Amino acid sequence: MAYNVVVIGSGFGGSVAALRLAEKGYRVAVLEAGRRFADDEFPGTSWRVRRWLWAPRLGCFGIQRINLLRNILVLSGAGVGGGSLVYANTLYEPLPDFYVGPQWRDVADWRAELAPYFDQAKRMLGVATYGRSTAADLAMRAVAEKMGVGHTFHAAPVGVHFGRPGEMVADPYFGGAGPDRAGCRHCGSCMTGCRHNAKNTLPKNYLHLAERLGVDVFPLTTATAVSPRSGGGYTIETVRTGAWLAQHRQIFEADEVVLAAGALGTQRLLHRMRATGTLPGLSARLGALTRTNSEAILGAAVPRGQARRRGLDYTDGVAITSSFHPDARTHLEPVRYGKGANAMGLLQSALTDGGPWRLGRALAELLRHPLRYGRVLTPRGWSERTIIVLVMQSLNNSLNVHYRRSWYGRHRLTTTQGHGAPNPTWIPQGHQAVRLLAEEIGGVPGGSWSDAVNIPITAHILGGCVIGADASSGVIDAYHRVFGHPALHVVDGAAVSANLGVNPALTITAQAERAMAFWPNHGEPDPRPAQGSPYRRVAPVSPHRPAVPDGAPAALRLPAN
Repeated sequence: MAYNVVVIGSGFGGSVAALRLAEKGYRVAVLEAGRRFADDEFPGTSWRVRRWLWAPRLGCFGIQRINLLRNILVLSGAGVGGGSLVYANTLYEPLPDFYVGPQWRDVADWRAELAPYFDQAKRMLGVATYGRSTAADLAMRAVAEKMGVGHTFHAAPVGVHFGRPGEMVADPYFGGAGPDRAGCRHCGSCMTGCRHNAKNTLPKNYLHLAERLGVDVFPLTTATAVSPRSGGGYTIETVRTGAWLAQHRQIFEADEVVLAAGALGTQRLLHRMRATGTLPGLSARLGALTRTNSEAILGAAVPRGQARRRGLDYTDGVAITSSFHPDARTHLEPVRYGKGANAMGLLQSALTDGGPWRLGRALAELLRHPLRYGRVLTPRGWSERTIIVLVMQSLNNSLNVHYRRSWYGRHRLTTTQGHGAPNPTWIPQGHQAVRLLAEEIGGVPGGSWSDAVNIPITAHILGGCVIGADASSGVIDAYHRVFGHPALHVVDGAAVSANLGVNPALTITAQAERAMAFWPNHGEPDPRPAQGSPYRRVAPVSPHRPAVPDGAPAALRLPAN
């Protein structure tokens, strides 16, 4: 099948690319490894493993991917809509360090370049400030006060339709709107998939509008190779996701390809193509400066019997409702799952500071207090009696991702420590906050089993295909074109070139909006300078066929230069 552009992935980068290029007259296909979900097809809890967990060879086609690498345990999304299906719908602009990260600060003035596209992304994703104070928020505010930073506590910006009591909203332009869209129920189930048409996922905005313009979306289609054609353009080879024997191979042809399969998915594909010699000349920087947002996922839990007697319910709210900053480079948020979504509780363990013999100290702590931890670590009622704490930093540390043959013969991704300070295996500010939180709620502080072996968890893997001035310093140029292959583009989390210190969805969306704004309308001259030329700021190109007519909501218009 032949297209002008094939987009690999349908998350925050791929969905933006699909819509904006369709507006400019390109015939676009989107290849998505995951399945398509209607709202009522999301799992009711995380114990509905086949619909929640991503393990296609085992028949699990859910929205939650879990990848274990050598130095990090990665949580990410799957399905048509990518990470928007499983993320915590939290949409912050990055901390100041992001704009002046040493990798890309000399290429452009990124704060000025991205500002209009952050505004565009916020309007498209329907950002609203959370307007309630939950029990978890009150506890986190108290912790912030004890740490002397109460003034930094604030409500979170989220991509959720709240509505008003009894109000029904009809919007002819967005797929999430309709006569049954009465607003959020504050049930905390955002990360197992919103079943109530309240979460502004990508199938309700960018992808919905893209498909109205004729974009073809191919779910359960995994791209396995991208090869240059002799006459120009690329051939994309795919297989049916999860197939064991009958691979259901399909071949797509495109003049240009947009890689948006997530930071690991995009890297895996490019590493495979470099290893096979299919894409010669790829930058040696591929895989370098992979970021984890310097994250830790901690928490405080109340023992089960005590929680039942006190009538605790920390599931009230959306997934993330507030945050505060212990210092200028550290960001803490309370996180929640909905009632019954207790599977992630299996990862919980005693909180243990970093240093020698960490696993031994964790086991010793559990053995010293077997009854207390027996009541705390049981998954039963875990989401109702636990406040999860997501810790993020904007420090300049990283991992290198490599593509190596495993002991059983297959190639796989692995990691080593990268540029700058080592990727943190524990964050003291986070541990201090969680211990204070446990005191505040009468609970027990906790980490994860992977922390005990110095493998932190991140829900925000980023980088690996970073922006640089040339191929010696980066994988893509400032217009998101792959060095050596200017018809190949990267517009997902892999293109994020510095740690953010906040949830990355808004930044990925804004970067993709900016990259797509510079494409010409189909058949017209390209305003971007040839690859290898010095960078210059380019005016955005207005589309010939916008997704909505004049007079419709301004959220869909390209920003002025």
